Amino acid sequence: MGNLIIIGIVAVLAGAAIRFLVKAKKRGAGCIGCPASGMCHGNCGKEKER
Repeated sequence: MGNLIIIGIVAVLAGAAIRFLVKAKKRGAGCIGCPASGMCHGNCGKEKER
């Protein structure tokens, strides 16, 4: 019974993380974990516009 509770908690946490990633990508976030919101110097691997 305890294993089911732990599996349920892990499943909820994984689902919440996936939902966050999907929503962030829909908003157009280039780097989801970037605190500079994509305005950093490296621009998180995207090519710079010339």
